[in-house]
Parts: sequence; structure tokens; C-alpha cells
Amino acid sequence: MKLEILAVIREAKEEGRSEEKACELLQISVRRVREWKVREELADGKPGPQKAPHALLKVERRSIRKMARSAEYADDSHRILAVKATDLGVVHASASSFYRQMRVEGMTTDRRGRRRKNGSSQRPEREEVMEANKRWCWDISYLRTMLKGIFLYLYVVLDEFSRKVVAWRVSKSLSHLEGMEVVDEAVGCEGLRKEELEILNLHNDRGIQMRAKGMVKMLKDLGINQVFSRPRTPNDNPFVESAFSIVKGEPEYPGRFESEGGAREYFTEYFEGYNTIRLHGGIGYVTPEQKHRGLDVAILAERAKRKEKARHHRLTMYRR
Repeated sequence: MKLEILAVIREAKEEGRSEEKACELLQISVRRVREWKVREELADGKPGPQKAPHALLKVERRSIRKMARSAEYADDSHRILAVKATDLGVVHASASSFYRQMRVEGMTTDRRGRRRKNGSSQRPEREEVMEANKRWCWDISYLRTMLKGIFLYLYVVLDEFSRKVVAWRVSKSLSHLEGMEVVDEAVGCEGLRKEELEILNLHNDRGIQMRAKGMVKMLKDLGINQVFSRPRTPNDNPFVESAFSIVKGEPEYPGRFESEGGAREYFTEYFEGYNTIRLHGGIGYVTPEQKHRGLDVAILAERAKRKEKARHHRLTMYRR
């Protein structure tokens, strides 16, 4: 089939049609046809499989393995490594290329030792959000202390589009008043106007703090649409639940806190890094702050450009 397509394209070129036009009529990408032509020229009638002309160079493979073995990146997956390597200018290659090189070194398993869910649960349907500050979610998570049965409480308000933590607090109190204050703080931090609040949805579960009359009234007065999860269905509010899982799955997470002040100090530093440094897989491996500000489009385009440039470089080296 490939040879037949190439023959048709050659005939079209002889008749004065461009390669691009011929590919358009055949509904096949120009890039694919050019790859076939290169491989056909390189094969030169020799039997057996041929090495891909855009395969990683030896120096790139060594760089990937060296980076994967580095203690600095020990907690990063192959996807995160691929993004960091591109941003740092070390290697411009796909995540699958990183995976193959890491597999050779036996470094493709979860290096944190955490148990994973079996993935049988179905994610609830949600309309896609196209910009920040259109859908928030919030929840409360228990934090262990050094005293058995005594807890602190972490309140988090998360933007679902960017995954940015727009407001948070640590408190000894499990109260709707704390929830009201953290939501009000989120509104103030984002500087939302009345007309922006009226198109904002706030998702939460059915805890007593969320259903309290004071909370419901405050949101109604602000014009925010409060959306409740189904009873006993925590995966109806998956984004903030996932955020809590990430927070408590970090290698540096202490597990228990000595005091409210110590917990507040830890999360001040943590959420600063979470929003501005940590690359989030759910939003294309950019930071929540970059996504929130709309900087992700240019970043992703630059990564794609660098990978394509590196691919052309490999093709050039292969032909020599």
C-alpha cells in the first residue's frame, strides 16, 4: 500500500501537481509520506527492518538515562522527566522515548511505593471548562497531629480548569465559618467582580459545613452557584480529592504535625511550590499558575517546536 501511494504521488508530481496537493487528495499527511520516502531511499533494496531515521542519538539516550538515575529527579515519572528535559534544554524527546530508555534501566515502576487504585471506578460526567475562575471546588481534609485522636483541618479551594489552589487554610476548628472565610478569601485573591461571580460554580460534597445555612446564604448573596455531590459519592468531587492525595503522597509530607503553626508553615511553602513549580499531568505538564494565567499555550507550543527541531536534527545525523 505504501509503495502504491508513493507511486501515485510521483505520477501526480510528473503531471505538475504539488506533493502537498496530492497528499490532500489522498487524505494522508505530507509528513508521513516524506518519512516513507526517506525510509525507501535508506533501505536501498536491503531486506529486514531499518532503523528509524529520527531515532534518538546515542548522546540523547545517555542523557536520558543519566537524568533518570539522578537523585534530583528520583520522584519524577517519565512524563515529568520528558517535560523537564525539554524545558531545561537537555533532551527534546517524547515521554514514550524516555519510558523506553528508563525501562532498560529498570526505573519504570512507581518509586514512591504507594498503592494505586484499580481504576474500575467511573469518573462522573462534567462539562469542559475553557477558562479559569468558572468552576471551583472545595473540601476539608484531616491532618494528623502527635496526639492520637486530635486533628487539624486543611481547607482547600481549587480552580478545576487550572488546578490552582486559589485559597487554603489550616485550622483546629471543623466549622462552616472557616469554610466561609476561605471561600471569601479565594474571591478576594482572584479579584472577581459581581458579574464574574454570577457565572462561577462551586462544587462541594454534602458535609454539614457545606450545607450550613450560613454557607448557603453567603454563596447565594455573592451570586455563586453552589453544586452538591451525590450522597456518599466522593468521586463526584474528584479534583480536590486528587489534590489531597497528591499533597499527602509527597515524599516530604511529615504525616503528623506538632502544632497548628508548624502545619501552616509547611503548607505555605508547599502550596507556593504546588502552584508555581510542580508540573501537573492533568493540564499538559505546566504549573497551575501558568495554566491559570494562560501561559500554557505558548509553553506547549515551544516544547513541540523544540521536539520537532530535535527530530529533524536526528534525521540529518542519520543521513550522514
